[in-house]
Amino acid sequence: MQNLIKNSKLTTAITPAAGVAAATDLEGTVLDMAGFDSVFMQVRMGVITAAAVTSIKAQQGDLADGSDMADLLGTNILVAADDDNQIFGIDLVKPSKRYVQLYVDRATQNAVVSSATYLQYGASKVPITQDSGVTVETHVSPAEGTA
Repeated sequence: MQNLIKNSKLTTAITPAAGVAAATDLEGTVLDMAGFDSVFMQVRMGVITAAAVTSIKAQQGDLADGSDMADLLGTNILVAADDDNQIFGIDLVKPSKRYVQLYVDRATQNAVVSSATYLQYGASKVPITQDSGVTVETHVSPAEGTA
């Protein structure tokens, strides 16, 4: 039986506290891709001020501190000023460098990033142990009743 969470890993990319209304860029947590084939980068936007110029993109590099991150061709997604409360995603398959990160470009007006998450998949070893701060449960064909 396939089980998504036992074959993938969740990591916070941008916290709600970091994504508060601002017109400053946000760098997601640098993510180590060792042991994984791919990553889905998910961004949930909050309120975006009219005339805001906002976009998301993926970056990669060789250094764990992220100091050599470079944009990945074609990954830029524009976020319109009326895209309040929308979800945007980049599915990055087989990046050529070990470290990746999400980058949110917020310019001209306030844009809230409610949260951003990485979902790594294509693990070379399973089951996956989630980081502290991530709590998940698996329920197979649960009976109806009080949760």
